[in-house]
Amino acid sequence: MEKLARKCILKIKPYVPGKPIEEVERELGIKEAIKLASNENPFSPPAGVLKAIKAYLPRLNRYPDDHGYYLINALAKKFGVKRENLILGCGSDEIMELITKAFLEPGEEVLFGDQSFVMYRIITQIMGGNPVAVPLKNYTYDLPAMAKAVTDRTKIIFIANPNNPTGTIVKDKEARDFFRDVRKDVIIVFDEAYAEYVEDKEYPRSLEIIRENRNCIMLRTFSKICSLAGLRIGYGIASPGLIACLGRVRLPFNTSSISQIAALASLKEKKWASEIKRINSQGKKYLYGELEKMGLDYIPTQANFILIKLGDKAAKAAESLLRNGIIVRSGLIGDCIRVTIGTQAENRKFVKVLGAILKK
Repeated sequence: MEKLARKCILKIKPYVPGKPIEEVERELGIKEAIKLASNENPFSPPAGVLKAIKAYLPRLNRYPDDHGYYLINALAKKFGVKRENLILGCGSDEIMELITKAFLEPGEEVLFGDQSFVMYRIITQIMGGNPVAVPLKNYTYDLPAMAKAVTDRTKIIFIANPNNPTGTIVKDKEARDFFRDVRKDVIIVFDEAYAEYVEDKEYPRSLEIIRENRNCIMLRTFSKICSLAGLRIGYGIASPGLIACLGRVRLPFNTSSISQIAALASLKEKKWASEIKRINSQGKKYLYGELEKMGLDYIPTQANFILIKLGDKAAKAAESLLRNGIIVRSGLIGDCIRVTIGTQAENRKFVKVLGAILKK
């Protein structure tokens, strides 16, 4: 069947998600496995969101609002932009794909960090583009090196900020210097899936850059701090011209009614989101302390996950954790495992089991 496929897709290594809890429990014959592999919010959506979903259920016989009128209006108000500056997607991943569909010609280059979100490479290859992975510096996007890597074939640059899987950020001055150094006809995408967790005051102000009429697109999602990963909804903010181009390649009804309703309700849960951020920060500090007690190095994070250095023990440690019902990610960076910051009980169980594994 490969003879029938487009040649460019034969090079693609399919995305491998973290194992679902149910699959691990079936395979191991256990109960109460915990998933710390996919950077999800460990808490259920707030009551107000669940109530809004339940109230809408009798109307599922109707197609969704194709343009997400009420959600777009709420986001426009939240960020101080116009409706024309916004687009909704089935997760921010879909908007990334729309960007390559709308702007990338075969053979043109897409730049991204070499240890970053794997989908940048995949969506580039799908469109027949040339993926260019620029090495990170100290586990962080090296923007000066990326600026030097730009050629006359460069069309799009993806910057994961915070970066997945390292949790590091580029700061506002670095971002502004980067925009100054890069050609204005290159589209720069800030993938800010974990922005709501950031505590660093020097985090870039992407909206200001967009308002300066640069070819910049900011991506965000409801999957992380809003606890809506299962509903797949995200959004992009950019100039009306860029958004209009994305709209040309967007499939109709790409976000479901339930996802729109839930996302809209979640925007009203500001106190709840602040509490989630506080709990994440508390869990992060706890894990830092416990890892230091075990003599383990880690990368300080601005997100809801931590990259832990385990050397040549990383893969085996991940396997052993899995056998103990704890799902983490390995293989993203050779000598590390990535662990989502969970509930306090989940964090304690992870620390206890990891400590026992490393003592063997």
